Amino acid sequence: MEKQPKNILVVDDEEHILELLKFNLEKAGYQVYMAENGQEALKLLEMHQMDLMVLDLMLPDLDGIEICKRIRASEKYGMLPIIMLTAKSEEIDRILGLELGADDYMTKPFSVKELVVRIKTVLRRTEHQVGETTALIEWGQLVMDLARHEVTIQHQPVDLTLKEFELLRFLLQNRGRVMSRNFLLDEIWGYDYFGETRTVDVHIRNIRKKLGDFNMEDMIETVRGVGYKVR
Repeated sequence: MEKQPKNILVVDDEEHILELLKFNLEKAGYQVYMAENGQEALKLLEMHQMDLMVLDLMLPDLDGIEICKRIRASEKYGMLPIIMLTAKSEEIDRILGLELGADDYMTKPFSVKELVVRIKTVLRRTEHQVGETTALIEWGQLVMDLARHEVTIQHQPVDLTLKEFELLRFLLQNRGRVMSRNFLLDEIWGYDYFGETRTVDVHIRNIRKKLGDFNMEDMIETVRGVGYKVR
Protein backbone atom coordinates (compact mmCIF):
# COMPACT_ATOMS: atom_id res chain seq x y z
CA MET A 1 0.00 0.00 0.00
CA GLU A 2 1.32 3.42 -0.96
CA LYS A 3 2.16 5.56 2.03
CA GLN A 4 0.03 8.69 2.35
CA PRO A 5 1.96 11.99 2.40
CA LYS A 6 2.07 13.96 5.63
CA ASN A 7 -0.18 17.02 5.81
CA ILE A 8 1.63 20.27 6.58
CA LEU A 9 -0.27 23.48 7.38
CA VAL A 10 1.71 26.65 6.61
CA VAL A 11 0.37 29.87 8.18
CA ASP A 12 1.89 33.16 7.02
CA ASP A 13 0.51 36.48 5.78
CA GLU A 14 3.27 36.89 3.17
CA GLU A 15 2.13 35.34 -0.09
CA HIS A 16 5.62 34.81 -1.46
CA ILE A 17 6.61 32.82 1.64
CA LEU A 18 3.50 30.66 1.33
CA GLU A 19 4.25 29.91 -2.31
CA LEU A 20 7.94 29.28 -1.61
CA LEU A 21 7.19 26.83 1.18
CA LYS A 22 4.39 25.15 -0.77
CA PHE A 23 6.71 24.51 -3.72
CA ASN A 24 9.58 23.15 -1.62
CA LEU A 25 7.47 21.09 0.77
CA GLU A 26 5.51 19.49 -2.05
CA LYS A 27 8.83 18.76 -3.74
CA ALA A 28 9.87 17.02 -0.50
CA GLY A 29 6.74 14.85 -0.67
CA TYR A 30 4.32 16.61 1.67
CA GLN A 31 0.70 17.62 1.17
CA VAL A 32 0.60 21.36 1.85
CA TYR A 33 -2.30 23.50 3.10
CA MET A 34 -1.92 27.27 3.31
CA ALA A 35 -3.54 29.97 5.44
CA GLU A 36 -2.90 33.72 5.40
CA ASN A 37 -4.38 34.42 8.85
CA GLY A 38 -5.22 32.77 12.14
CA GLN A 39 -8.94 32.26 11.60
CA GLU A 40 -8.33 30.52 8.29
CA ALA A 41 -5.71 28.30 9.95
CA LEU A 42 -8.11 27.21 12.71
CA LYS A 43 -10.79 26.39 10.12
CA LEU A 44 -8.34 24.20 8.18
CA LEU A 45 -7.43 22.40 11.40
CA GLU A 46 -11.08 21.54 11.92
CA MET A 47 -11.50 20.33 8.33
CA HIS A 48 -8.31 18.30 7.86
CA GLN A 49 -6.04 16.01 9.86
CA MET A 50 -2.74 17.87 10.00
CA ASP A 51 0.59 16.29 10.92
CA LEU A 52 2.53 19.52 11.53
CA MET A 53 2.07 23.29 11.42
CA VAL A 54 4.54 25.95 10.32
CA LEU A 55 3.24 29.05 12.09
CA ASP A 56 4.26 32.67 11.64
CA LEU A 57 4.32 34.65 14.87
CA MET A 58 3.10 37.93 13.36
CA LEU A 59 -0.33 37.62 11.70
CA PRO A 60 -3.00 40.27 10.91
CA ASP A 61 -5.80 38.88 13.10
CA LEU A 62 -4.93 36.22 15.65
CA ASP A 63 -1.18 36.22 16.16
CA GLY A 64 0.92 33.07 16.36
CA ILE A 65 1.01 33.20 20.16
CA GLU A 66 -2.78 33.14 20.43
CA ILE A 67 -3.08 30.37 17.84
CA CYS A 68 -0.50 28.30 19.70
CA LYS A 69 -2.43 28.79 22.95
CA ARG A 70 -5.69 27.63 21.34
CA ILE A 71 -4.07 24.60 19.75
CA ARG A 72 -2.45 23.46 22.98
CA ALA A 73 -5.79 23.89 24.81
CA SER A 74 -7.62 21.74 22.24
CA GLU A 75 -8.44 18.09 22.90
CA LYS A 76 -8.71 17.43 19.16
CA TYR A 77 -5.33 18.70 17.96
CA GLY A 78 -3.54 19.75 21.15
CA MET A 79 -0.52 17.54 20.38
CA LEU A 80 0.02 18.94 16.88
CA PRO A 81 3.75 19.65 16.32
CA ILE A 82 4.40 23.36 15.69
CA ILE A 83 7.41 25.11 14.17
CA MET A 84 7.18 28.87 14.68
CA LEU A 85 8.49 31.51 12.28
CA THR A 86 9.11 35.14 13.13
CA ALA A 87 10.91 38.21 11.88
CA LYS A 88 11.90 38.97 15.46
CA SER A 89 15.22 37.70 16.78
CA GLU A 90 15.05 38.69 20.44
CA GLU A 91 15.45 35.81 22.87
CA ILE A 92 12.24 36.73 24.73
CA ASP A 93 10.16 36.00 21.63
CA ARG A 94 11.91 32.69 21.07
CA ILE A 95 11.45 31.62 24.69
CA LEU A 96 7.80 32.72 24.72
CA GLY A 97 7.08 30.53 21.72
CA LEU A 98 8.75 27.55 23.36
CA GLU A 99 6.93 28.11 26.63
CA LEU A 100 3.62 28.00 24.78
CA GLY A 101 4.49 24.59 23.37
CA ALA A 102 6.18 25.22 20.03
CA ASP A 103 8.41 22.32 19.05
CA ASP A 104 10.92 24.44 17.18
CA TYR A 105 11.61 28.04 16.24
CA MET A 106 13.13 29.77 13.20
CA THR A 107 13.89 33.43 12.61
CA LYS A 108 13.27 35.12 9.27
CA PRO A 109 15.01 35.20 6.89
CA PHE A 110 15.50 31.45 7.05
CA SER A 111 16.88 28.66 4.90
CA VAL A 112 14.07 26.65 3.28
CA LYS A 113 16.38 23.65 3.18
CA GLU A 114 16.98 23.96 6.92
CA LEU A 115 13.24 24.25 7.58
CA VAL A 116 12.58 21.05 5.61
CA VAL A 117 15.23 19.28 7.71
CA ARG A 118 13.59 20.47 10.90
CA ILE A 119 10.15 19.36 9.71
CA LYS A 120 11.50 15.89 8.94
CA THR A 121 13.15 15.76 12.36
CA VAL A 122 10.01 16.75 14.26
CA LEU A 123 7.83 14.30 12.30
CA ARG A 124 10.33 11.49 12.81
CA ARG A 125 10.31 12.08 16.55
CA THR A 126 6.51 12.11 16.57
CA GLU A 127 6.31 8.86 14.62
CA HIS A 128 8.79 7.28 17.01
CA GLN A 129 6.51 8.08 19.94
CA VAL A 130 3.44 6.66 18.18
CA GLY A 131 5.27 3.42 17.47
CA GLU A 132 6.49 2.87 21.01
CA THR A 133 5.41 0.05 23.29
CA THR A 134 2.16 0.38 25.23
CA ALA A 135 4.00 -0.01 28.55
CA LEU A 136 3.42 2.33 31.46
CA ILE A 137 6.21 4.27 33.12
CA GLU A 138 5.68 4.83 36.84
CA TRP A 139 7.46 7.07 39.34
CA GLY A 140 5.67 7.14 42.68
CA GLN A 141 2.15 8.41 42.02
CA LEU A 142 3.08 9.55 38.51
CA VAL A 143 2.08 7.30 35.60
CA MET A 144 2.97 7.82 31.92
CA ASP A 145 0.81 5.91 29.45
CA LEU A 146 2.90 5.81 26.26
CA ALA A 147 0.09 4.43 24.11
CA ARG A 148 -2.43 7.07 25.16
CA HIS A 149 0.24 9.76 25.45
CA GLU A 150 -1.10 10.71 28.87
CA VAL A 151 0.45 11.60 32.21
CA THR A 152 -1.45 11.33 35.48
CA ILE A 153 -0.57 11.87 39.13
CA GLN A 154 -2.90 10.27 41.65
CA HIS A 155 -5.23 9.66 38.68
CA GLN A 156 -5.34 13.39 37.91
CA PRO A 157 -4.22 14.41 34.38
CA VAL A 158 -1.11 16.52 33.85
CA ASP A 159 -1.35 18.60 30.67
CA LEU A 160 2.02 18.37 28.89
CA THR A 161 2.95 19.50 25.39
CA LEU A 162 4.44 16.99 22.96
CA LYS A 163 8.05 17.94 23.69
CA GLU A 164 7.44 18.16 27.45
CA PHE A 165 6.02 14.63 27.33
CA GLU A 166 8.99 13.32 25.35
CA LEU A 167 11.51 15.03 27.62
CA LEU A 168 9.91 13.71 30.82
CA ARG A 169 9.62 10.22 29.30
CA PHE A 170 13.29 10.16 28.38
CA LEU A 171 14.38 11.34 31.84
CA LEU A 172 12.16 8.75 33.53
CA GLN A 173 13.45 5.98 31.29
CA ASN A 174 16.97 6.97 32.33
CA ARG A 175 16.24 7.77 35.96
CA GLY A 176 19.31 8.22 38.13
CA ARG A 177 21.50 9.06 35.12
CA VAL A 178 22.63 12.62 34.50
CA MET A 179 21.64 13.86 31.02
CA SER A 180 23.51 16.85 29.62
CA ARG A 181 21.57 19.61 27.89
CA ASN A 182 23.28 18.92 24.58
CA PHE A 183 22.48 15.21 24.84
CA LEU A 184 18.82 15.92 25.63
CA LEU A 185 18.64 18.41 22.77
CA ASP A 186 19.97 15.80 20.36
CA GLU A 187 17.77 12.97 21.67
CA ILE A 188 14.49 14.86 21.94
CA TRP A 189 14.75 17.48 19.21
CA GLY A 190 16.87 15.33 16.94
CA TYR A 191 19.57 17.85 16.11
CA ASP A 192 22.49 19.47 17.87
CA TYR A 193 23.47 22.18 15.40
CA PHE A 194 20.20 24.04 14.95
CA GLY A 195 19.08 24.05 18.55
CA GLU A 196 20.34 25.74 21.69
CA THR A 197 20.51 24.41 25.23
CA ARG A 198 18.18 27.20 26.44
CA THR A 199 15.41 25.22 24.73
CA VAL A 200 15.93 22.36 27.20
CA ASP A 201 15.90 24.69 30.21
CA VAL A 202 12.60 26.25 29.12
CA HIS A 203 10.92 22.86 28.78
CA ILE A 204 12.29 21.61 32.11
CA ARG A 205 10.95 24.74 33.79
CA ASN A 206 7.53 24.19 32.25
CA ILE A 207 7.45 20.55 33.37
CA ARG A 208 8.43 21.48 36.92
CA LYS A 209 5.72 24.14 37.02
CA LYS A 210 3.05 21.67 35.94
CA LEU A 211 4.25 18.97 38.33
CA GLY A 212 4.35 21.58 41.07
CA ASP A 213 0.56 21.45 41.27
CA PHE A 214 1.08 17.99 42.78
CA ASN A 215 4.09 18.96 44.94
CA MET A 216 6.41 17.00 42.65
CA GLU A 217 8.34 19.83 41.03
CA ASP A 218 11.59 18.61 42.63
CA MET A 219 11.54 15.17 40.97
CA ILE A 220 13.83 16.56 38.25
CA GLU A 221 17.17 17.51 39.75
CA THR A 222 19.50 20.10 38.22
CA VAL A 223 23.11 18.92 38.16
CA ARG A 224 25.01 22.19 38.10
CA GLY A 225 27.20 22.64 35.07
CA VAL A 226 26.01 19.39 33.49
CA GLY A 227 22.27 18.92 32.99
CA TYR A 228 19.35 17.12 34.60
CA LYS A 229 18.29 13.80 36.08
CA VAL A 230 15.25 12.23 37.72
CA ARG A 231 16.06 11.42 41.33
